[in-house]
Amino acid sequence: MSHRGDINSSSQNTYSDVFDAVRRIPYGRVSTYGDIARLIGRPRAARVVGYAMHRCPPGLPWHRVINAQGRISLPADSTAGLSQRRRLEEEGVVLIGGRVDLDRFGWPDAD
Repeated sequence: MSHRGDINSSSQNTYSDVFDAVRRIPYGRVSTYGDIARLIGRPRAARVVGYAMHRCPPGLPWHRVINAQGRISLPADSTAGLSQRRRLEEEGVVLIGGRVDLDRFGWPDAD
């Protein structure tokens, strides 16, 4: 039985797909874990996207991935959470009450 932190070839392929999708998020926009899962053809795999984000390569715009409520999933007072908020704000993404307006800043756009 595989532990969720272990990476097999199937996970590596999925993680690579996640990273490719995250690279496509435009500057000043955000995407949710679920949106990324849908983009890679695994609509019920938002958690897998979260696991992949823990292993993201340098230079990946990880800060553009947030949860379905439009919130940063990291603890707000953590170094990583503060960094994510700062990076989003530097790109012009507005957080009101700790939440991003997904209708305004979400990517991909809803059809």
